[in-house]
Amino acid sequence: MNQKPDQLDSETKVLEAPHEHKDELRLWLRLLTCTTLIEGEIRKRLADEFGTTLPRFDLFAQLERAPAGMTLGDLSRRMMVTNGNVTGLVERLVESGHVERSSLPNDRRVQIVKLTQKGKASFSRMAKAHEEWLAELFAQISQKDITELLRRLKKLKDSVSSHGPEI
Repeated sequence: MNQKPDQLDSETKVLEAPHEHKDELRLWLRLLTCTTLIEGEIRKRLADEFGTTLPRFDLFAQLERAPAGMTLGDLSRRMMVTNGNVTGLVERLVESGHVERSSLPNDRRVQIVKLTQKGKASFSRMAKAHEEWLAELFAQISQKDITELLRRLKKLKDSVSSHGPEI
């Protein structure tokens, strides 16, 4: 996860001339940099250790929380991606035996998707590793600091949410 000296993220570039940038921009770039670094490491580990992708992991996580299944539309809204992205992903997971799809009895146009036993077992292994990876990545942050970050980021989320659609 260490950054190579020749790879400058946007936050580092802004720090070269901090007087030219407002704190709000610096905060946005710090959040974006942290998210990008964490996501990149999680993507790499999912690929290396499980031969899977972050979108697949995200889909598993959504379905794991809904044992009765979810519609494709609900999945796309929760994952914040298009129906087309979810449909292709679900197709591949049906083919691999991780997910099953069925129609609603009263409306055959609506597809319900849920994890199979194979999907549940796969997700369980990935979720355990994911939890361990995050603990490792955040190991240098105290529990007190994590609690404080959560509190402050909630304030940020509330501020941002007050200006647009709720996430």
